[in-house]
Amino acid sequence: MKTKKSGTMASAAVPTDFVLKQNYPNPFNPATEISYAVPRDVHVTVKIYNVQGAEVATLVDADQMASFYTVSWNAEGLASGVYFCTLKAGEFEKTIKMAFVK
Repeated sequence: MKTKKSGTMASAAVPTDFVLKQNYPNPFNPATEISYAVPRDVHVTVKIYNVQGAEVATLVDADQMASFYTVSWNAEGLASGVYFCTLKAGEFEKTIKMAFVK
């Protein structure tokens, strides 16, 4: 899973708040993109959980600089259903619900 910074190198914009956007597309089959923003340098984790609460993927587990990011997730091989994506960055934590439809 590759994480990429959004935007161009010429852009010096830095987010002012932590943000976890709804994945796109949603529902998805089999891949989706998850965008988020961190306003300061911080350790970031982005993890995917199934409805039973079991972790099924870790997309990000790294120190990241203040910026906008997008990460892709491919659920191929997993069952259709609802999954949860949780972003943890410092004291910030947010979870979104995603629907995987085969």
